[in-house]
Amino acid sequence: MVRQGTSGKNRSKPKGTAGRQSGRPPLTAVYRRRRLFVGLVLLLILSVALGGFAAVSGAMKGASEQASATNRNGSDGETAPPVPSASATPSIPATPTCDQSLVTVSASTDKAAYAAGENPLLTLKVTNGGKVACEVNLGTSQMEYTVTSGSDRIFSSVDCQSESGDLVKTLAPGQSETANFPWQRNRTVPGCGAVSAKPGAGGAYYMFVARLGTKSSSKAVFQLN
Repeated sequence: MVRQGTSGKNRSKPKGTAGRQSGRPPLTAVYRRRRLFVGLVLLLILSVALGGFAAVSGAMKGASEQASATNRNGSDGETAPPVPSASATPSIPATPTCDQSLVTVSASTDKAAYAAGENPLLTLKVTNGGKVACEVNLGTSQMEYTVTSGSDRIFSSVDCQSESGDLVKTLAPGQSETANFPWQRNRTVPGCGAVSAKPGAGGAYYMFVARLGTKSSSKAVFQLN
């Protein structure tokens, strides 16, 4: 009896079993879908990461700008006080200047009483009572010698003064300058008009005042005989 061979070469394969079950898509299409899915997932993760980085970067930039503004202004909305420079030059005190109020004028005569026919010598004295040197105009343009007797104006050196000039001198602290005027025992009036009357004698008292610019002396009293 001859048996039918059951050799593997002649055994027929069931339908639909050629490496894959019948009805499933080919492996190439499956792998393509998986790679596409993985790519989309990676792209989504990358987008989220980049978005987060941008947000963090923006927040850090804003914080940095706010910190810079705070450092410039000292505090939010306030202006920081200026910081003094360590190399600032200290102020130099001003050089002392002359105090003209300490420049004084005094009046005197060479005698307290004068005999008949004797002319008094009137002296103007200017003194720098300050601690620094002062420039003073000692010219005849600034000087006046006035003699009075009570309310009677007897004499003024400017009434008949024909010419005058300036003479500026520097007076050291404590220094004095004097100017003498010999009075002829005559009367004068402003404008140097003619006056026939003469000062009285017989022991009358007179007062002499010296003026230099705007400064006047106290009265110096003397007697005419």
